[in-house]
Amino acid sequence: MKRGLNDKEVEKSRIKYGQNIIEEAKPETFLNKFLDAFKDPMIMLLIVIAVILGGMAAIGHASWSELVGIGISILIVTFISAKTEVASDNEYRKLKNSAEKEKCKVYRNGQAIEIIVDDIVVGDCIILESGDKIPADGILIDGELKVDNSALNGEAEECRKTASIDNNIMYEEEVAITGDTFVDKSSLFRGAVVYSGYGLMRVKKIGMNTVMGSMAKDMTSKEVDSPLKVKLKDLAGKISKFGYIGAVVIAVILISQRVITAGGINAYFDLGAMYIIKDLLETLMLSVTIIVMAVPEGLPLMIAIVLMRNTSKMLQNNVLVRKPIGIETAGSLNVLFSDKTGTITKGKLEVVEFFDGNIEDSYNESKVIKEFMGLCIGKNTGAMFDEKGNVIGGNLTDKALLNFLTKKEMDKYSDIVVKKSQMFNSTNKYSAAQLNGKTVYKGAPERLLVNAKKCIDKNGNIVSIDKSKINKKIDLLADKAMRVLAFAISEKPLVSDTLPDDLIIVGFVGIRDDVRPEARQAIKEVQNAGVQVIMITGDRKETAVAIAKDSYLITKDTHIALTSEELNKLSDDEVKEILPNLRVIARALPTDKSRMVRITQELNLVCGMTGDGVNDAPALKRADVGFAMGSGTDVAKEVGDIVILDDNFKSIESAILYGRTIYNNILKFIKFQLTINVAAVTVCAIAPLFGIEQPLTITHILWINLIMDGLGAMALGAEPALKDYMNEKPKSRTQSIVSRKMFTQILCAGGWVALISFIFLKTPLFTNIFNNNLDVLLTGYFSFFVFTAVFNGFNVRSEGINILQNINENKGFLKVMGAIIVVQVILTFVGGEFFSCTPLNLAQWITVIIMALTIIPFDMIRKVIFNKQEEAMKDADKAII
Repeated sequence: MKRGLNDKEVEKSRIKYGQNIIEEAKPETFLNKFLDAFKDPMIMLLIVIAVILGGMAAIGHASWSELVGIGISILIVTFISAKTEVASDNEYRKLKNSAEKEKCKVYRNGQAIEIIVDDIVVGDCIILESGDKIPADGILIDGELKVDNSALNGEAEECRKTASIDNNIMYEEEVAITGDTFVDKSSLFRGAVVYSGYGLMRVKKIGMNTVMGSMAKDMTSKEVDSPLKVKLKDLAGKISKFGYIGAVVIAVILISQRVITAGGINAYFDLGAMYIIKDLLETLMLSVTIIVMAVPEGLPLMIAIVLMRNTSKMLQNNVLVRKPIGIETAGSLNVLFSDKTGTITKGKLEVVEFFDGNIEDSYNESKVIKEFMGLCIGKNTGAMFDEKGNVIGGNLTDKALLNFLTKKEMDKYSDIVVKKSQMFNSTNKYSAAQLNGKTVYKGAPERLLVNAKKCIDKNGNIVSIDKSKINKKIDLLADKAMRVLAFAISEKPLVSDTLPDDLIIVGFVGIRDDVRPEARQAIKEVQNAGVQVIMITGDRKETAVAIAKDSYLITKDTHIALTSEELNKLSDDEVKEILPNLRVIARALPTDKSRMVRITQELNLVCGMTGDGVNDAPALKRADVGFAMGSGTDVAKEVGDIVILDDNFKSIESAILYGRTIYNNILKFIKFQLTINVAAVTVCAIAPLFGIEQPLTITHILWINLIMDGLGAMALGAEPALKDYMNEKPKSRTQSIVSRKMFTQILCAGGWVALISFIFLKTPLFTNIFNNNLDVLLTGYFSFFVFTAVFNGFNVRSEGINILQNINENKGFLKVMGAIIVVQVILTFVGGEFFSCTPLNLAQWITVIIMALTIIPFDMIRKVIFNKQEEAMKDADKAII
């Protein structure tokens, strides 16, 4: 048995069964990411426009500069998008490669040696001890172990394994994954950890043939479009329609106006074919320019810049964004499926509560109780402290008790000799150690209480015990998923398998895998943000419900907890019906997680999944956004969109906030751009009817377009994350990115700009100020239009009337907007014929600025009116509820 394989057998097995490697998805190259970026709906729309412009420029009726500008914009966006994703992936690979390769002990050629896990072959005899991670699938052929299968099934319980009587190796046997797969008598699986014991395992399956490998294979599902991509496709379609309709309307109006001016259709045709062709080409060129202006080229650039900025910012906070789009998706979450162990809880057993025989927490108050507890724990354990103060050896309970005791307390009793001891066994349910003059006991309360009539109070006195009161307390802790242990002393010597009748109770402790303190608050805040949190765990239902109540997941009687078995008795339609009240799924299988993701997506809900085990990986892949824990398995991290490096649930809240910030910044940019687009299209369409053929020239429109796109993206893309965003309701997957409120704001502001434009262009007061000179008037109008865009940028930053809110957190906005104004003023002096500009005097500049500033008070009035209407509607809803 201990001979193991020889070198020839190892090589033969490796040739037949391969290597013990869990294959990872190959990292995509920069070129792959770069080409994928061209599939973005906005980028595709820009490419179509670039092709049209290229055709027109080739025949001399469009500017090559605009084509070059769009081309550069496309290349910058795709480059930044690809670079951000590759950088995120490289950070993950760097962190992973920096970790030392796992090793294990194995018998080869009759000797025990240490090899890296990748070199294990089928048939190897692996030596397993406390703390070892099981490196392959196999059977225990010698010894006895207790293992932790939580990485595979999410269940943080000790699973006892004994040697198999049948040592026949069935290498080709398939393992069916069920709720009992990991807890049978002798089977061991890759990824599980040995709690305690010693044993030898014969390897049956390696690499991708292991259960962990089969789970890794279950990740080839097609990824669902992110909510942002869905919304941008919709927006691109609507903007295209708006631009095309606007272009056609303007073309028809211009041609009609020229026909009327010529004296009718016949007179117009009499002007000659070349004149008509020139007219049509000029009209077509202006129409295409309007389409170009209608499309927000800067939107993909802004998204790329914002994602890149936030990705690096979040990495500093221990959040590694593997797929940048995952941040935005996190902001749209409706449902978050969360693993329990290590995510909501700490992932390890610890002493949560202490009480003495009088139901008082006197551990730190009473020196006598503290001393006796130290003896009961320190002399009754299979664990110990190493030189660094870490607990090693023993089972999970021993480790939890020793951490409660602390190394300092343990050292106090190092000189006390144990004369005789009895280890814990499942029959007696207690352990004991005979010291000099007394015997100390540790065990199940129901065993020790039977033989106890007295207890020690906090003053060190021996007093009578009220067992009914203690049993109520134990039941109360059991309801909170705590395992209670009792500690007692006796003056009598230890007699094996026999409890004395003079036991004196020292105290009791409640042990469990406790809730992370920060997780409680984070869960509350995530729920307040409108995100439903559902715990999915491999633990038993009673434990899961207790943790759910303690972490504020279950707060109402209507909230539902189900086991996997109960869940699978329900049809998909029945699950959809109870989903709003569902809070816990216990004894969950990997298939339950994937099913729940599918069901929520069928309801058009955006779902997230947190997890650290191999069992979580398929669902992490299928979810809209997968949060993998940093301490989890490589398989989980490989498929996650976001890796929480510090395993902190609080970081999920941060990801949601950043996601909502990105979404709100996108909305600000769209409002900033579409307001001016609506105004420009309206003015260009109607102006000919007022005798102004072209108030904005093509070069004017292209300059305004540059301001709206690249510079606007830079200014608004850096808007800060605001806690107020966490009070907003999640956005539906199919909800239009342009809401009714936003559409109203765009129409109102765009309409106001159009109205002021015609007042500016046609009122005698203004024509007189500009010396009745059309060139000077149109230069003033061009500057008015640019300044209006700048001032409207302040409006869209805030939903309230304080347009300078949080401006200190985005000083770049002031710099960009200030630069636009300075360049615009310079243009009027040096732009000349190319920009159709003429210098303005001081009175004319003051007029331009005052007229442009009117957009601010107008929008403030709109905000006050609409905000009051919103408050009234909220109050009405409350009254109905």
